Amino acid sequence: MARPVVAIVGRPNVGKSTIFNRLIGDRLAIVEDKPGITRDRIYGVSDWNGKSFSVIDTGGIEIDGEDAILKSIRVQAELAIEEADVIIFMCEAKSGLTSSDEEVAQILFRSGKPIVLAINKVDNMKRTEDIYEFYTLGIGDPIGISGSHGTGIGDLLDAVVERLPDKVDEEYDEDVIRVALIGRPNVGKSSLVNAILGEERVIVSDVAGTTRDAIDTPFERDGQRYVLIDTAGMRKRGKVYENTEKYSVMRAMKAIERADVVLVVINGEEGIIDQDKHIAGYAHDAGKASVFVVNKWDAIEKDDKTMQNFERNIRDHFLFMSYAPVVFLSALTKQRLQKLLPVVQHVAQQHALRITTHLVNDVVSDAVAINPPPTDKGRRLRINYVTQVATKPPTIVVFVNDPSLMHFSYERYLENKLRAAFNFEGTPIRLFTRRKSENEG
Repeated sequence: MARPVVAIVGRPNVGKSTIFNRLIGDRLAIVEDKPGITRDRIYGVSDWNGKSFSVIDTGGIEIDGEDAILKSIRVQAELAIEEADVIIFMCEAKSGLTSSDEEVAQILFRSGKPIVLAINKVDNMKRTEDIYEFYTLGIGDPIGISGSHGTGIGDLLDAVVERLPDKVDEEYDEDVIRVALIGRPNVGKSSLVNAILGEERVIVSDVAGTTRDAIDTPFERDGQRYVLIDTAGMRKRGKVYENTEKYSVMRAMKAIERADVVLVVINGEEGIIDQDKHIAGYAHDAGKASVFVVNKWDAIEKDDKTMQNFERNIRDHFLFMSYAPVVFLSALTKQRLQKLLPVVQHVAQQHALRITTHLVNDVVSDAVAINPPPTDKGRRLRINYVTQVATKPPTIVVFVNDPSLMHFSYERYLENKLRAAFNFEGTPIRLFTRRKSENEG
């Protein structure tokens, strides 16, 4: 089930990004330090009192054009209303209540969405008295917080969790493969849905951003049941919305959270741009099986090396997703379309693959015998045993004498050996190093 979404909204310089980092704690550090991950981080996961939820930092989004700041505030509010289950409306005590705060408050209030009013930069007792003027917004009790000192964050999280919905969307049987299509506007996601289904189930237009809502479409093919999750495009067209592609993260993340397999759709005519890396990176971070789908392949002038060169380009840009297969096709002409679903089914199986403990240990033991861990200041990493603790994605814990001796390069070496032995095509692998406790045999 998808996590509920909490969006942080407010005018510039109220400390949205600082609070975002507070809410997600050290989760940013979980992101692998692999080359090729260049995106901004405006999405994270938090949990409080046993409830997990996604957090969107709208402060990480840039808008070009005239009156950019005012338009940015308005767009943030409107899109948070559309996408979030709970909205944290942030103001700050130092500058007090402003006309921009009042404008956002009116938009949010009319939405009927649950709102938590947070007043940042309440760094001392004197500032505590400054929050009272925010009662005039009519949104409820303001919560004084300090991003720099961390005070009031617990009260803020209590208020957020109290307003989270119990259920976000319907669940499907375990044997159903949930497939999310993600990608920047106008790469042909809706056309691809229609091509797979063989009928016009989703409105298609060559205007970027005409898909109105995220749509679940169940279907069955060759005895396998699937659900296609098509991510919505921008709801309102116009210059401001066309220049806010990063907002697609809000919608893409909802689809990614619910998916088993993510199709990262790339426009073959336009090639790869940074936004493709931003979007694909979220699927990787979420631990989902992934397939690169290069659409509009019919429109490309080709020779015998065109496909090989394009795939090499993908590998160069997406070094952190070297495990993901690439499918070239045309949704318009259905060229090579028949290759897609067998790949989807294969990577879904790899994503759910569980390897017995003795087989995992055999592979790692052989890897260590071939290439022992290097020493660090005279001390050597000793691997005691290895076990797979979860699937979707395959998650493996390596018990060692001292986790600090596990170098990133050696961890990658072990991952490569595991992939060579068990394939794991299309899925990330999570490797965690733990100290072997005294009572473990």
